[in-house]
Order: sequence, then C-alpha cells, then structure tokens
Amino acid sequence: MKKYFITGLLIWIPLAITFMVLAWIIGTLDAILLWLPTEHQPSSYIGIDIPGVGVVASLLIVFLTGVVAANVLGQKLVRLWEALLSRIPVVKSIYYSVKQVSDTLFSSSGQAFRKALLVQYPREGAWTIAFLTGQPGGDAANHLSGDYVSVYVPTTPNPTSGFFLMMPRADVIELDMSVDEALKYIISMGVVSPPLRKPVPRAALLNE
Repeated sequence: MKKYFITGLLIWIPLAITFMVLAWIIGTLDAILLWLPTEHQPSSYIGIDIPGVGVVASLLIVFLTGVVAANVLGQKLVRLWEALLSRIPVVKSIYYSVKQVSDTLFSSSGQAFRKALLVQYPREGAWTIAFLTGQPGGDAANHLSGDYVSVYVPTTPNPTSGFFLMMPRADVIELDMSVDEALKYIISMGVVSPPLRKPVPRAALLNE
C-alpha cells in the first residue's frame, strides 16, 4: 500500500503544482483588467466572467507594443518615454537597471545564459552547474590578468538566487547540455539527469 500511495503522489503532485502555478498566473493577469472601469471590462460585454481573458489581453498588449515599437515612430515614442523616466530620480535607477538586465538576457546576439558550464565551487574539488553570462567589464576587468569569463552559479532548488563569479576561462568546462536541461538538473537537486552525450572537446571550449 505504501508503494502504491507514493506512486500516486508522484503522479498527482506535479499535476497539482502545475495547476496552482497556472491558476496563479491566470489570476494575476486577469487582475490587470480590474483596473478598467466596470463598464469597459470584458464581463460587461460578454455577460459572464471568463477566466483567462486577462492572459489573452496581456499577450495582445505585448504584441501590439512590439509592433508599434518596431517602426520609426514607435522608436521615437520609446525614446521620449525613456527621456521622461530619466528625469525621475528613483524611477530612473530602477528602470534602467531592469532594462539593462532584460536587454542583456533577451538579446538574440548576447551570450548571457546561452551556455551551461561546469565549475569548481565553493572550493576546489567540488563541482557545480553554472551559466555563462559574459565577460568581466568596468574597472574589474583592469584588475584581472588573463582571459576571464563571468558566470552565474544558481542555488538549489531555487535558481533565481545565486552567486556571480569571475573565473579564468581555463577553469570552466562547457557542457553539452541545454540551459533548460541544466535548470531541471539544478531544480531537481540532481535527481533529473540530462541525457548522456559525447563530451565536448576541450579545445572547443566557449569558442562558439
């Protein structure tokens, strides 16, 4: 009976957590529509309250924003908006910090979080998974002798917190593992292992 009970839990727990996460996301996005006046809310036109309308509306707003910002007039409006935000002291610091991080992470030409690495941390002989985030910059690069890379070492099981390290390129090993596979490996605390592939030649390390 214990065996069957545990087997049932292994089936229902992922489903329950998935349902709760999706319900939270849908509920959060639907709450955005509550900012609209009552007469302009979708339920007033449809007659019933349909869950998920906020998701569709949010996706549509994001898509239309991208369409507008992709042309010349939209780019001018974005620059005007950013110029306005730059005059607000606290908002300026928060906005440009978040914008710089998001531009780096979502840029198609950037290398941030594009490669999974194997590094020795927190001591020599102990290995963990890390992600390539770029190269050292600013005044820190002036004090580093040699070829260094910037890496992010996430914590387990919450990869949103972690440690930023600048390490010699020769001390990191590139893994033949996608970022998604590496995240699953980290979140599961090593239980969900990625498929075994042929090792990457040492000479090809981080040269893509």
